[in-house]
Amino acid sequence: MIEPVVFLPGLMCDARVFLPQVSDLSRDYPVQVAQYGNADNIRQMAMQVLDNAPDRFALAGHSMGGIVAMEVLRRAPERVTRIALLSTSPLAETPAEAAWREPLIARARAGLLEEVIGETLTADNLAPGPQRATLMRLLRDMALGLGAETYIRQSRALQRRRDAQSVLLSTRSAALILCGRHDRLTPVRRHEAMAEMVAHSELVVLEAAGHLPMLEAADEVNAALRSWMARPLMLR
Repeated sequence: MIEPVVFLPGLMCDARVFLPQVSDLSRDYPVQVAQYGNADNIRQMAMQVLDNAPDRFALAGHSMGGIVAMEVLRRAPERVTRIALLSTSPLAETPAEAAWREPLIARARAGLLEEVIGETLTADNLAPGPQRATLMRLLRDMALGLGAETYIRQSRALQRRRDAQSVLLSTRSAALILCGRHDRLTPVRRHEAMAEMVAHSELVVLEAAGHLPMLEAADEVNAALRSWMARPLMLR
């Protein structure tokens, strides 16, 4: 069985955030990158993924995409052959985190989306080096292409998301938990806790990456994903 791979992008990202992985894995696997359309919450995003995905598939989500991936796993575990969670969190937002989003949402609605994106993911969440400026420009371009209304919908979805720790505790899928050492938004210790929750997990921490390891350390992420895909399927 050649498993299809479905990638789920994070907040205000499009398929370009997984370009190195799509280029590499598509040589051996059917690959698709999900879109969330006009979904207003994480549940709707997960249902759109399921509506458009193959019958059974490997699932890899980054940041908000990881949150959507855990919701997919909650709703249809029998369809997910294995799961990779990159730079993400199973936790619901705290009241303080949800409140932090409110002025950003207001400014995006007022036409200041470009500034808002720069504050939503600051450069110090990426690994040091000249690639920071390039990646920040890419984030801006992806966000401006998706627009302010998408930012508002996705931010509201994150504010209202459910805690997914019980999903991780119950999964029997082979799991890859991956993050960058320089990521302060979803730090290493959170991924260590996630790896402890999943019975069949592998934790990979990339020393030269931050919140966008797929682009900051593409070769290492590709290798980790290929190792994950090579692991045997778990019996349910």
